[in-house]
Amino acid sequence: MSAIVYLHGFRSAPQSTKATQLKARMAARGLAERFWCEQLPVGAFDVVALAESAIARFDSPTLVGSSLGGYYATWLAEKHGLRAVLINPAVIAPLSLAQYIGPQTNLYSGETFAFTQAHVDALCMLEVRQITDPARYWLLAETGDELLDYRKAVAKYAGARQTVLDGGDHSFTRWSDYLDPVIAFAGM
Repeated sequence: MSAIVYLHGFRSAPQSTKATQLKARMAARGLAERFWCEQLPVGAFDVVALAESAIARFDSPTLVGSSLGGYYATWLAEKHGLRAVLINPAVIAPLSLAQYIGPQTNLYSGETFAFTQAHVDALCMLEVRQITDPARYWLLAETGDELLDYRKAVAKYAGARQTVLDGGDHSFTRWSDYLDPVIAFAGM
């Protein structure tokens, strides 16, 4: 059964706008049981273990990853031969996130957590230097992303389907326009 495994970003949650909009759209189309999104732990290997348990529940799900979730989605897509939609992905997550070492707060739950050098080191171990099958990927990026340079994602996912929109920001402001196309990319 085709499905979507949604991986949110750093300091984010299943209550994020993108996750809740996609979940609602899938529910409206009778696909609620084909959507998975849970709170991701801080540690990279814990994220992988949780995501792999979700992947095992479905037959070749499509990964949808936002920001740091896009970094994880890329690693998981390469390991399991899955499709992935990457929304303003953190292409060089260890470098991008090193500046956040210290106490952090989840933007949705208010929960605090420590982000350490060990977390950054674990991210380094999941780096995918080059994707092996660009046809399995779809990059969604906005040039106005204030946190990540969209050009790095364009280069990383060369040959993949790419939708790069002028303006916007890190949240990918036009997400609601892509809900149905993402569901279709996932084979539903």
